[in-house]
Amino acid sequence: MRLPVNPPVKPMLAKSVPGIPDGASYEPKWDGFRSLVFRDGDEVELGSRNERPMTRYFPELVAAVLKELPERCVVDGEIVIATDHGLDFEALQQRIHPAVSRVTMLSEKTPASFVAFDLLALGDEDLSGRPFEDRRAMLVEALSGAGPSVHVTPATTDPKVAQRWFTEFEGAGLDGVVAKPLDGTYQQDKRVMFKIKHTRTADCVLAGYRWHKTSTQEKPLIGSLLLGLYEDGRLQNVGVVGAFTAKRRAELVEELEPLLLGDGEDHPWQEWSSPAAHEGQRLPGNVSRWNATKDLSFVPLRPERVLEVKYEHMEGTRFRHLAHFIRWRDDRTPESCTYEQLEEPVNFRLTDIVPGLGVAAD
Repeated sequence: MRLPVNPPVKPMLAKSVPGIPDGASYEPKWDGFRSLVFRDGDEVELGSRNERPMTRYFPELVAAVLKELPERCVVDGEIVIATDHGLDFEALQQRIHPAVSRVTMLSEKTPASFVAFDLLALGDEDLSGRPFEDRRAMLVEALSGAGPSVHVTPATTDPKVAQRWFTEFEGAGLDGVVAKPLDGTYQQDKRVMFKIKHTRTADCVLAGYRWHKTSTQEKPLIGSLLLGLYEDGRLQNVGVVGAFTAKRRAELVEELEPLLLGDGEDHPWQEWSSPAAHEGQRLPGNVSRWNATKDLSFVPLRPERVLEVKYEHMEGTRFRHLAHFIRWRDDRTPESCTYEQLEEPVNFRLTDIVPGLGVAAD
């Protein structure tokens, strides 16, 4: 490729802020795979946040880029899978697979879309030094003929509209709002944008823990706590909580020792290592598609203690991201920790946000 901006490129990042700031351009925060699309004539590359090409996993998007994007351009955006029920991140994760035959099958069964939100280069011009306000206008014009697989994200400079989007769009699977300074240049790997994300709390059952990667026999450290919620009398895995200090990781080893299983005691998730067991119950330990060699074993604990955690939003029946510890809730019984406590966002259709998004998948 011989573009004004060539791969690999580290995408510009956002830092979390508690509220929507004034004087910016606001966009929905899409929940997918961040990707920079490079097109130079018949050559197409789909970059990723970690700079690893994703081109082979999305052949339908390569074909769409050749049809729907300008002949020479670099576009920043998000790869998503849109359904009638909103964005499907689980289906998106399934697309990362080593087998060509499966990649081809999934590209037809669950085709992806690309939502563009920035323009780094067009023709022979490097636009990364131009203000975002200019780049946004050029993006809208350059992609005016795109579709049905490539779309431009909606944007507004009205903070009241952004606040409404923040509330409504979660029901379509979006996880907040991004604010971009109108005069900001494109700065690779710098947190110069702002993201406002949903945060909620839930009381969960402590069901086990994993050791920290630096843990040793001489200095044991707990890495993360496994969380559960009851559904129809069964304890279902809902995610993990982590981000402890080294001191706290060491303290937890001794603090949780009384909950270790005794000889002959059973655990609700004791069959986690059996693939068949995952079909009837949500258990920890599914192999990661991103790191198949990762050790997913855990130390089971008697599910007798409750903790309150902060989370952003759900991905199906699990927390989408790592949850954060708030406090122990020794006043709660484990059996009282059910899915019924979780707040459900108002349902919202993706096509009301971006007309035609996901239509190509029908």
